[in-house]
Amino acid sequence: MAGLKADNELRLRTLSSVGIVVFIIWGINTGGRVWTLIAGIIALSSLGEYYRLVSKLRGARISPGMGYIFSLAFVIAAVRENPQPIVLGMILALCVCAVMTVEIFKRQMTRGTSHAVMNSGAVISGVLYITVPWTCMIMLRDYAFGRQVLDTLFFCTWGCDVGAYIGGKMFGSTKLCEYVSPGKTVQGFIAGIIGSLLANAGAIYFFSLPTYPLILIGFICGIFGQVGDLAESLIKREADVKDSGRVIPGHGGMLDRFDSILFNGLLTYLVLRVIL
Repeated sequence: MAGLKADNELRLRTLSSVGIVVFIIWGINTGGRVWTLIAGIIALSSLGEYYRLVSKLRGARISPGMGYIFSLAFVIAAVRENPQPIVLGMILALCVCAVMTVEIFKRQMTRGTSHAVMNSGAVISGVLYITVPWTCMIMLRDYAFGRQVLDTLFFCTWGCDVGAYIGGKMFGSTKLCEYVSPGKTVQGFIAGIIGSLLANAGAIYFFSLPTYPLILIGFICGIFGQVGDLAESLIKREADVKDSGRVIPGHGGMLDRFDSILFNGLLTYLVLRVIL
């Protein structure tokens, strides 16, 4: 009975994964407003799950509405042609100011109860952790070879996930971070890097693009994608929950499924568009 349940769960997880892959690749290759809308929906859904996780922490008091409003403002400002960094920075600063203003009125109305530092920290951390990386992936699509770069980014992320899963199942014996994610192993971590690099090689060959600098995406996804996965596991561990949500059958929430891409998208944009 347990084996049948495990098989059904694996089948459901596989079908969901295939659907997600097709949907994401379609969105990337369509580009324009379609990709912006898809990325925006995933970002806001993930942001909502993040705020729900944070709200479970002891003493947490947050204003998620502020996070949604300023996340939308950040995306709108960022997708405009050649956005000024100072404008994006001001939106983030205004987010903190808005939360502080709310807390001023809250303390006055409740005669002594406020959580200004915790509230502003929780709200802005969600914007920085989730909205900014997805915004970077929206902006990447508009650059030369942006479609190929994004395809490569997601292929490498998924290749890392598959490699880490298979490597961990077959060879995993040495725990990687047992107090954060007990199932993660050193062998799985190494296999994840290999899986990412293999997917990276396949994408470079398929798109007929120069190896450098796209090879950097393979290393970024292989290493930091798994760090991103551990980061979300850490948040869930602190909130004492198993999944961030139940939106995706067999996977849990949006944040569960797209945790690895957050670090990958942010660092890929940093390397390809800022450093190089």
